[in-house]
Amino acid sequence: MKTTIRPGRPRKGEEALRRDQLLDRAIQLFAEHGYGNVSLETLAREAHVSLRTIYSQFGGKAALFGTVIRRLSDEFAASLPLDESALARPLEDVLAEFGRQYLCRITRAPCICLRAQIQAEAHRFPELAAEFYHNGPERTLIRLADFFALQQKAGRVLAEDCRFLAGQFLASLRGERFLRVEWGLEEPLSEQEAEDWAKKVTRQFLQGCGKGSSLRESFDAAPSASGRKGAGGGIILHGRFPTPMRFGWGEGKR
Repeated sequence: MKTTIRPGRPRKGEEALRRDQLLDRAIQLFAEHGYGNVSLETLAREAHVSLRTIYSQFGGKAALFGTVIRRLSDEFAASLPLDESALARPLEDVLAEFGRQYLCRITRAPCICLRAQIQAEAHRFPELAAEFYHNGPERTLIRLADFFALQQKAGRVLAEDCRFLAGQFLASLRGERFLRVEWGLEEPLSEQEAEDWAKKVTRQFLQGCGKGSSLRESFDAAPSASGRKGAGGGIILHGRFPTPMRFGWGEGKR
């Protein structure tokens, strides 16, 4: 049953609930109407709080929006452990589970709408783009990079830049399929579709950075076009690429 908080000074124990309700309503309003079309007065009225409450807790609309995005990104972080429990399960299982939850959440209607609003309004409201990136995508990226660093210390992942690995994995999860969902060309992924997609992506990704991969071992043994083996695994190719590129799976063809 939904709990309704009356306007006015919050009673003891009501402040956290009131804050949650404000953030819930803010997500809906920003997603439906856009950042520029939602005033703080509207937010205060819809969430049954005072303007003074919003300013005292968040400082303004941009910071409130950042808190909304941070709250959404907390869901991603919670599914990726950074303690010893991260080493208790197979790496592939942990990444696949994170990938499943990540895909299910970013393809939800509020997230899709928020991304569309940000892309449309970023030039008018540069603070909007900054708040979104730092509190959303970047936080997820850093969390995943810290996870890979932990796995590297345990000898389960090759010594590659952790932020690079995190970015590649997230990009692989989204892929071209997310673009179709985002543009309304395909329905959001079901739980089963997200699970299957995440497992497939994880399996391919680990062929590129996981130790003990048969494909990776074959690349390590094979000389590159310049006669050198790939440092740390993978064939280093030269040619039309401006810098050396490392391929972790497939045939290594350009």
